[in-house]
Amino acid sequence: MISVEEALDRILGSIEPLGIEKVNILDSLGRVIGEDVCASRNIPPRNNSAMDGYAVRWEDTRNASRERPVVLDVVEDIPAGAIPGKRIGTGKAARIMTGAPVPEGGTAVVRVEDTKKDGRKVKIFVEAEEGQDIRWAGEDVREGEQVISRGDVIRPAEVGMLAALGRSYIYVYQRPMIAVIATGDELVDIDDTPSQWQIVSSNSYSITAQIIECGGIPLQLGIAKDTRDELIAKFNAALRANIIISSGGVSVGDYDLVKDIMQEVGNQMQFWQVAMRPGKPLAFGSMRGIPVFGLPGNPVSSMVSFEQFVRPSILKMMGCRRLFRRTVTATSMENITKKKGTTHFIRARVEYENGEFLVTTTGEQGSGILKSMVRANGLIVLPEKTGHVAKGEEVTVQLLDQSFEFTSRPEYLINT
Repeated sequence: MISVEEALDRILGSIEPLGIEKVNILDSLGRVIGEDVCASRNIPPRNNSAMDGYAVRWEDTRNASRERPVVLDVVEDIPAGAIPGKRIGTGKAARIMTGAPVPEGGTAVVRVEDTKKDGRKVKIFVEAEEGQDIRWAGEDVREGEQVISRGDVIRPAEVGMLAALGRSYIYVYQRPMIAVIATGDELVDIDDTPSQWQIVSSNSYSITAQIIECGGIPLQLGIAKDTRDELIAKFNAALRANIIISSGGVSVGDYDLVKDIMQEVGNQMQFWQVAMRPGKPLAFGSMRGIPVFGLPGNPVSSMVSFEQFVRPSILKMMGCRRLFRRTVTATSMENITKKKGTTHFIRARVEYENGEFLVTTTGEQGSGILKSMVRANGLIVLPEKTGHVAKGEEVTVQLLDQSFEFTSRPEYLINT
């Protein structure tokens, strides 16, 4: 039996990123970019107005006020998309729309609400500052500047930047296909009616959902009964995937055949059993170069093992630089006791109140209590050497989501 740290090091040491593929930028959302993106042009390409108003020489507006406005001649109107035809000289102005190019000689834009049109003249009621309300060429991005780096995750902001640069297609890392095999004579599929001694194969769906959540492509291969022939057939069918996951059949029972079958099909076993709870009976190896995870059959054990080992493996295959869930330090709101010698991942509910994280367990921690995962948004991580945590002590919590960070109303408005 090995530690969680050693198991993680062995697993990630055997995982390599996949190749890259070319996709439309709208299909790249959430993907990991496989290239550095440098600007082929300035953004904006030339000086333009940030407001509707009048382009002026800022010097011409000195001492302007509502009581003593400066009057300038309007030489032209410049709508967005138009090309200015005249230069702004002394005593001159140009009517300009937001986004329109600032004409030569213009050094400031006066907002329309600070002016009053009078025929072909305009009254300026404020003194402008040099550069006021002008967006300068290249102030967002300069030609040649690197704006997105290989390994970045594409968000809506990156999609917008790619569009601004005229990049309709980019290279991203491929998404791995993950084969999912459930094992056990006691299992039936979701639409079948279980007998009194059968259960629905929930693991097939929770694991598949976890795969989808972190960006992988699930390949559900159904249920394999506890027979040599069925298991061999399922594992052979899984060989077209980038990662193979089986659930169940890796414990020590007479019918826990998965470890043996994995080796028979060509698996090179790296380890079996990790000093953790839940999730101790975890097998890992490779089959014809494909990483294979033998997850425990209990639903919570399966999900926790996936979070610690499979999720970072999928993310690494997709080219991600950040592989792990965020952890925070939280105050335990109850006493917790465990045996030393194993790392415990305790299902918990995290709240953020008055500038600190507070955490409580979600009740019964049996590895078959799926309800405790439904209620959890984090896992309290208690190291091997820890035996007891008193109420009020600080603990490390691995966050499973950011649900506690969302509120029904913007917090910046609550006290206004």
